[in-house]
This record gives sequence, C-alpha cells and structure tokens, in this order.
Amino acid sequence: MKEEINKVVLAYSGGLDTSVIAHWIKTNYKCEVICFCADLGQGGEELSGLEEKALASGASKLYIRDLTEEFIKDFIFPTMRAGAVYERDYLLGTSFARPLISKHMVDIAAKEGADAIAHGATGKGNDQVRFEVSVMALNPQLKTIAPWREWNIKGREDALAYALKHNIPVTQTKKDLYSRDKNIFHLSHEGGILENTWAEPEETMFQLSNSPENAPNSPIYIEIGFEKGDPVSINGKKTDPVRLFTQLNKIGGEHGIGRTDIVENRLVGMKSRGVYETPAGTILLKAHQALESITLDKHTIQYKDILALQYAKLVYEGLWFTRLRKSLDAFFDVTQQNVTGTVRIKLYKGNIIIVGRKSEKSLYHSGYASFEKEDVYNQKDAEGFISLFGLPLKVEALINKAK
Repeated sequence: MKEEINKVVLAYSGGLDTSVIAHWIKTNYKCEVICFCADLGQGGEELSGLEEKALASGASKLYIRDLTEEFIKDFIFPTMRAGAVYERDYLLGTSFARPLISKHMVDIAAKEGADAIAHGATGKGNDQVRFEVSVMALNPQLKTIAPWREWNIKGREDALAYALKHNIPVTQTKKDLYSRDKNIFHLSHEGGILENTWAEPEETMFQLSNSPENAPNSPIYIEIGFEKGDPVSINGKKTDPVRLFTQLNKIGGEHGIGRTDIVENRLVGMKSRGVYETPAGTILLKAHQALESITLDKHTIQYKDILALQYAKLVYEGLWFTRLRKSLDAFFDVTQQNVTGTVRIKLYKGNIIIVGRKSEKSLYHSGYASFEKEDVYNQKDAEGFISLFGLPLKVEALINKAK
C-alpha cells in the first residue's frame, strides 16, 4: 500500500523521464505535483516552453529558479579549489549539482506545504542517493517518491511508449535515447550505444565540442587570472563567474577541449560508462594545477592531493551536507591563500598546453633553480644529504648481505 502523499515537489527537467513521472505520480498517488526546474546554466533552449510542458504532464505548478551563480560560487569553485577528480577523470559535473537542486526542493516544499519530494533517478544510479541523502540532511521529515524503484517501466523505450499513450509531450525518439544531464559546467551522455564499452561514441552525439579533427588548425593562447584559487579573469579582463564559464566553454568547445570517455564505479556497486563534455572545467583544472605548482610548497601540495581524493568521493556519493566536507573546505581554503596569479595556456586540437605561469606569491626562484650559478646552492652539499637520505636503504642492504 502506497504512503499517503498530499503534495510532492518533483525535480523536473522537461525530459522524457520526469515528464512521464509527473503524470505517473499524479495518477498513482492521487496527489498534487509541483515541478521544480533548476536553471544551472543549461541554456535557454532547454527551458523554453517548460511551464506548458509541465502542466500538460499533470503538474499544478512549475518553479524555475536561476541558480547558475550560486552553483558556480558555492559548489563548483569549492570543488575546484580542492582539485577533486573522481576516479582520475570525472570532474563531478552532475554530482555537485544534485545537492544544490535538493536544497531548493526542500525550500519549495516548505513554501508550498509539501510532504514529499520526487526525482527521476533510477534504482541503479548515483543520483537517487545524492537527492535523498541531501534531503535527509536538510529536512528529514520529507518523504521520497522514486518511481523507477516502483513502477513496471523497464527502460526509456517503455517510458516513451507511456508518454505516447497518455499524450505527454516529449522530444525524445527511439533514435535518440541518450540520457543527458547539462549545466554550465558540463554535458553528460549515457545509454544508447555507450552501453557497449567497445563502441566509439557517435560524433553526432556531441553538442558542446568539436572533435579534435574538426578543431581549428591554428592554436589559440589565453591567459586565466586567479585570486585565492578562484578564476577571475580571461586575458587580463575581470569577469563574473557566469561569463567566465560561458566564454571558456565556447573557446574550449571550439578547440575540442574537454571530451572524456569514462567507465566509472557507481556508488551502488556496478560500473557505468559515461561520456562527458567539460570544456571550461577541464581548462580551469589544468590552469589551477599549474598555478599551484609555483605557489604551494611540496608538503602542502602532496597532502592536498591525498585529501582531494576523499573530497571527490564525498561529492560523488552525495555527502555534500556533511561536517567532513565542510571541514575539508576549511583546509583547502587555507591552501589557496597564496594561489593568486596568471596562467598562460595554448589550446590546440583537444590539447591543453601550459606555456607560462606567474605569481607574486611564487615560491619558484630562478636563482635557486639555475644550473649556472653557485652562490645560492653549493652542489657539494648534496653528498651529505644523499648519504643521510639513503642511510636506511644502505643499512638494510648491509644486513641482508651479512645474512
């Protein structure tokens, strides 16, 4: 027997799944459905006509909130300051969007007097955890409806058939059954031909980036300025975070930057293949690392890399609203106090080439590093250092030889 629900706030994109879900919840739970769409910079074309579509799908109301700047400042920037990358390649573009969406769903639920939230995440995926754990942290009294864990729809072809049967307006067809998530940071692609790990992605699938083969034949040079770990300028011109990402996405996409094909380990235990387009994020990650290379000391940068793995795991698993994540933010914020300066980059046919970095806080000193001068470093001192540094190995070898 289903729990009694009076009003539910549905995380709504206007895509196939959430359009079907709005109708299904209203029909099966006999409750009011309020849709919420978070504008995370995915583009006006994805928001166009969304209210009409939501109402036609069975919703009584649609909220659209522009969260793009909040998304960048409060979720993207902290993750980039940490240098967090999940399983070597994934820049977490979907992962850190979910807690922000959940935060506003909880707010709308309070405003509307709703007693539940709903989402379109499947029972196999990560997003179900990210949504529900975030809501638990913010308002544990709210119930959750997760149709993919309840209904008898088995896949997107079944969902498409349901939509056609009930006259629900959708744009997907049987020829285009990719599951996508888009925001100002990235565009992800799953499903379809990608479920075969041997199959090369179709070029027609990509939407944000040229292939390296079709990128311009001449490189482009750009300079990115940072203040305390956050990007603030392009080519010497200060800009706000939204414009910065928009501009870098355009430049990077044109030059084939930011395509990644990953087989990752989902939180629920199975492997999943995804293809991501992250032009601006990929550029900024490389530039940030380059600036850290001259502004952070050896021990800080090495320990930071260790904690970055833990931070990425927390974000990937939906544990944004935790004391540990906030505590790690405090550490990373201290490490970024001197990460101020400029990085010069060359973009060429999918490649990001660091060609220069400078900072008033730089720990690099040409006099100390020079191979020509002896006035700041006596090379003879290295002999004693090596003798002490290698002493444990020497003692072990002597003992083994004696045995």
